[in-house]
Formats: sequence, C-alpha cells, structure tokens
Amino acid sequence: MLYRVRHFYCADKISSGTWICGLYKLNFIFVSFINNLKLQTMKKFILLATLLVFTFATYAQNVDLRRKIEVSGTAELEVTPDIINVTISLQEYMNGKTKITIDQLEGQLESAVKEAGIAKEDFTINNISSFNNYYQKKKTPDFLAGKQYSIRFHDLNKFDQIIGAIDPKGISSTNIDSYDYSKMQEVKRELKIEALLAAKEKAIYLLNSIGEKPGRVIDITEVENNLILPSFSNKVMAYSSIQPASDIDFKKIKLNYQINAVFEIAN
Repeated sequence: MLYRVRHFYCADKISSGTWICGLYKLNFIFVSFINNLKLQTMKKFILLATLLVFTFATYAQNVDLRRKIEVSGTAELEVTPDIINVTISLQEYMNGKTKITIDQLEGQLESAVKEAGIAKEDFTINNISSFNNYYQKKKTPDFLAGKQYSIRFHDLNKFDQIIGAIDPKGISSTNIDSYDYSKMQEVKRELKIEALLAAKEKAIYLLNSIGEKPGRVIDITEVENNLILPSFSNKVMAYSSIQPASDIDFKKIKLNYQINAVFEIAN
C-alpha cells in the first residue's frame, strides 16, 4: 500500500526511507488536527460574536435614550355625602299591661316613610329578631319581638321627619351603615384631569427655569386615590320617651388624586 504525504509516496515495506515516510504521516495528521481545531474555534468565535452583537442590538433598542422629565400632579376636593344608609331598629314594649306590637310600630314607620316620599326600593327589612320564633313566644308570653329596617336617605332632613312620627319607646336604636356621593364618578374624572394638567404645568415651569420646554407625553400613571371618609358625632343613637331628634354631624368626604406623568424634553 502506498501513502501520499504532500508529494511523497511511501511503501509499507521497511526500507531506509520508511522513517521519513512515517515522519511525514505524523506531520500530516498533526497539521490536520491543528487546522480542524482552528476551524472549530473559529466557528465558536463567530457564533459567540454574532450572539453578542444581537444581544447588544436588542439592549440598545430597549434602552430609552430620550431626554425626559417625570413629574406628578395632585387634585383635591371635598364633597358632602348625599346618600346615607341608615338602619332603624324597632322593638315591641309593654305599656302597662298592654303590649305595643311590632305590627303597630311597623305601621307607623311605613306611614312615615311614605309621607316623607322615600322610594320603595330605598326602604327594606334588614333583619327580624325572633319574630317568627313560635316556641320562644309560647315559652315566654312576654317575649318582645323586634325588626330592623334599612332606609336610604338622599335628604337628612327627612330623617327627623320619619323618626318623629314613630313611637319613641318602640325605637331601640338607629345606626348609619354607609354613605356615598351621587356624583362621585363625575368628580373622580374631573379630579384626574386636573391632576394631569397640574403635572404638565409643573413640567413646564421646571423646564422653563433651565431654558427647556416639554414635548409630547411619554407615560401617564394613575396613583391610587386617597379617600378620607367623614366621621359622625353620634353613629349609634338610642331613644327613650323623650322626643327623638337627629344628631348626625357629617364631615365632608375628601378626595385626593395623584397622576404621575413623563414628558419628553423637546429638542
């Protein structure tokens, strides 16, 4: 068999030139290995360089190099609640040997609510205190039943009118459950707009101080509003034989909105 190494041919037979042929074969194998190693290394280098270039290009695209200013604006407003949900609890009582029943008290309340012009959907029964507990009534003949009603008021002056029309001894308590403002959504929208305009105004005068001016808006973020709820001087009111009167001292609901905005600095 003959081996072609570069331009030399060597025979398998042992001769004086056999070691020369072996040397050329080893040199060929070594050179081939080095060349193959270099080729693989070069391929890896090219692949790594490509990945680095791609990564850098992607990073460069994600980095916002625009000149910009970030500011915040706030707007506040106080409103008086015009929706108040009140609970009125009635309970039977003994007037000497005569029981003033829950039906009598309820009739007085229904008449007062109707006279005050309260809508049917704003007057509901909240809870019945053992009213249908036949066993308890039978076991305790002097058991006094009770009922709890929920009334939604849009005018607190009607509260006095209704309470004043009910037998005061039959009123065990009243309680303010919740309150709201009927135009709350409209007010929220207006405040958010005012807060955004305040942020823009701030960006204008800050940039003007250094000879710059704001460009188009880049980002707007709404911060969760701060709602300060009103408090009451008497949330729970008990009634006795004295003519009842409303003693509700409402404070205003304070609405506070903040808007964060980012403006580009005009060139």
